[in-house]
Amino acid sequence: MDTAERVLAYGGGWLDRAGALRTDPTRLNALLTDPTSVVLPLWRDRCLVDGDGPVRLTAERASLVRSAAGETVLLGLDEDSTAVFAVDLSALTEQSAVEMAGATRAVDVRALVGRLAPDAAAIQAYARGLLHWHRQQRYCGTCGAPAVSGGGGHVRTCTGGECGRPLFPRIEPAIIVLVVAPDQPGVPERCLLARHEGAREDAYSTLAGFVEVGESLEDAVRREMAEEAGITVTDLAYQGSQAWPFPAGLMVGFRATAGSEEVRVDGVELLEARWFTRAELRERAAAGRPLGRVDSIDHQLLGEWLSAG
Repeated sequence: MDTAERVLAYGGGWLDRAGALRTDPTRLNALLTDPTSVVLPLWRDRCLVDGDGPVRLTAERASLVRSAAGETVLLGLDEDSTAVFAVDLSALTEQSAVEMAGATRAVDVRALVGRLAPDAAAIQAYARGLLHWHRQQRYCGTCGAPAVSGGGGHVRTCTGGECGRPLFPRIEPAIIVLVVAPDQPGVPERCLLARHEGAREDAYSTLAGFVEVGESLEDAVRREMAEEAGITVTDLAYQGSQAWPFPAGLMVGFRATAGSEEVRVDGVELLEARWFTRAELRERAAAGRPLGRVDSIDHQLLGEWLSAG
């Protein structure tokens, strides 16, 4: 399977992230005051929107908003070399942030993704993840001293006199797996879906879990499938990855084959798991039951499996 051209939601953004600019404070300051620069305001992980689209601040309003922002970060340069920044208005009340930005409301980017171009959704998600990290990393985890922002918003530095540790944004890798049943002559192909703790009745999705310290991605697939569903898996095949900054994830998709059809859910993360044929999944889709989140890689994994037979 060719995964090179697959572009999933929140990936494929067209910004040049301009790493060299992050260490050039003179150029950064010039771009911040450049009237052509684009400034995207967010409030507590939500996009500030006017109508159906995210607000892009005018130069005059951008200056006012930056003065009230808890953080301003450089996202990069667009195809015309225009600088794109994001500002965090989380210290304000929601109403104050909306009014200051000239917006109408604050909306989670996941609620907008169907109405945004893929590259626009990717940039909003990038801004969301980076600003969230700043709010969570105000202090050094080693000595407890305050940490200050630098590098265009891509590093924070501990102010402790004997520490001074640089702190960089971290991501949390997770695996997400479409498990197929072992081949049996005369039996339709099937995949394993599960109902997770907290999911509504009759809501099934693929199996997933976070990668632990000291594990490869493949190790994590085998462990999670064994822990959650009591199955061993073979023939692991990478399917693609997806940025998932909610708040800091990276979803890595696999397909794998179960060693047997016996399933034993853990009763903690998974409440139920069962095998579905393609015909059953198509019937569910026709009845309006979604096959995973439309913006998530699990939707893609299921869609590709369905289209293969």
